[in-house]
Amino acid sequence: MSKKVIVIGGGIAGLSAGIYARKSGFDVTILESHSRAGGNCTSWERGGYLFEGGMHWLSGSGKDEDLHRSWRYVGALDDSVGIQTAEPFFEYNHMGVPVRAYRNVDAMEKHLMELSPSDEKEIRGLCSNVRKVKNLAMPVTDIRGVKATKKRRMPVSLLLSAMPAFFLMRKFSKIPRDAYIKRFNHEGIRNMLRSCTEDKTGIVPFFFTMGILARGDGGFPEGGSLPFVERIVRTFRSLGGELLLGTRADRVVIEDGKAAGVVAGERRLEADAVIVTTDTMAVGNLFDALPEADWLGEMRGVCEPSMVTFVSLGINADLKNYPQVLTFKIKKPISIGTQTYEYLSVNNYAADPAYSAEGKTAVTVMLSGDTYDFWTKAREENRYGEEKQKLAGEVERELAEQMPEIVGKIEVCDVATPLTYERYCGTWKGSFMTEMTPSMKIKTYPAVVKGLSGVYFAGHRLMPPGGLPAALMTGRAAVQYLCRDTGEVFVSEN
Repeated sequence: MSKKVIVIGGGIAGLSAGIYARKSGFDVTILESHSRAGGNCTSWERGGYLFEGGMHWLSGSGKDEDLHRSWRYVGALDDSVGIQTAEPFFEYNHMGVPVRAYRNVDAMEKHLMELSPSDEKEIRGLCSNVRKVKNLAMPVTDIRGVKATKKRRMPVSLLLSAMPAFFLMRKFSKIPRDAYIKRFNHEGIRNMLRSCTEDKTGIVPFFFTMGILARGDGGFPEGGSLPFVERIVRTFRSLGGELLLGTRADRVVIEDGKAAGVVAGERRLEADAVIVTTDTMAVGNLFDALPEADWLGEMRGVCEPSMVTFVSLGINADLKNYPQVLTFKIKKPISIGTQTYEYLSVNNYAADPAYSAEGKTAVTVMLSGDTYDFWTKAREENRYGEEKQKLAGEVERELAEQMPEIVGKIEVCDVATPLTYERYCGTWKGSFMTEMTPSMKIKTYPAVVKGLSGVYFAGHRLMPPGGLPAALMTGRAAVQYLCRDTGEVFVSEN
């Protein structure tokens, strides 16, 4: 008789863990409190438009990536899924002159050199840094001691690629973002770099993002989050897994130091093991006492929430003549509490028919920053809706300066705050990811707690800064620990 596993949370980590566990012979039930699976990998319909709230590019979309095989294993990608790799990746509008960041690093270098020959040294240095991290892909490896149908070890080539990336990170993590940007003479290049980076995280994330894109990875699966999640759900259910939507897990039952089940409402669901994939920063309510582990304490001590406020617009106009991502400096800065924004970045979905009808366009503006306290206070003072309307109006005003076609054509406006994600996804402070500061160590936290049998943890928080690949890999790792502890063979990707 197969062992019973309950997975708490139906996000990417939970769904992935469910699939790996089913394929490895376990009887699996996933409990998801929301009416829809996917967690932070989500989008929503409003007035005939689809607004993207989760995926913006996907590491592992390139077919040559090890990670791509894992996405196919869980059913997220297959040969029928188109991958958008538009060039340029994004465009900054500098007083009517486009400053472009290309996926093709040679094309980016040539373009920037043509814009500003006097910046040749710095441009070549920037592009050289991107090339140094170009081959640094996320590894898919096995934990020690697990029996697997196909062993996955760290490739030597990846270890060699990690060395220049390590030295680059160590060097540039010590240089403040603005100090680096001031090296460039061209105001448009300086502003382009400011528009896509944050002062507290430095310039290193830009190098790594562009490196992923330069490798031919980081495309956008057509249709975005909704069909991506639906494909994974279909895979899980086709394997005989049970997904209970609208079912909140209230407590993990521990008996004699071992998982015995989960209490959900008035029901107790028996289990031989429990995989907790809800936000690890917000799992205290699931246990009579928070499990004691050095790694849990360390993670909670250094974790900073990375939050986003989304302003989405449904526009009765075809905006295919604009790039897929357009950034620009706004005339009047926008503030959300203590956060002030001088630049806006517009995700333009005109080219994807899943997001709007022909001749119409869905666009989303993402405003990153810790605005949780501001929105919480606004809700407590009964001005939450008023503040959202005010923000939407300010964003609409600035977009109209850049896109005059939208004037009088906005049919739908929607604002999603960190409180939205806290309410629907149960994430800590509504955070989207973990903020990766220059001084923060890059490490993956284990899935187990010593002395607590049959309880495993997964989710993007265990692999900072997080994101969809981290959720997938931690779900996979949790099942490997489960297989190791139960003596089962982990059924790996071919």
